[in-house]
Amino acid sequence: MKTIDIATASKPLSEYAQELGDEVLVLVSDKTPIAALVSLKETDRESLALSTNAEFLALINKARQEFRAGKKLSFEAMRQAVADLA
Repeated sequence: MKTIDIATASKPLSEYAQELGDEVLVLVSDKTPIAALVSLKETDRESLALSTNAEFLALINKARQEFRAGKKLSFEAMRQAVADLA
């Protein structure tokens, strides 16, 4: 991960973006991160949209907490629960 102070950036952001490769470029102001340039070459739009959706992230976090707490369903139990909804 590279960091550059926005006040000392000497090139247009488009040039920094073209040079990214697999790295992340974090833009800082007074040592505080304010933005990041991230390559999206291997990312589909759906994954990008979900990774920044607060409601989806909360749902994933809740599911992980339930899993750690032992609240799990077998495949058969899940299949039956879905069938009961239909």
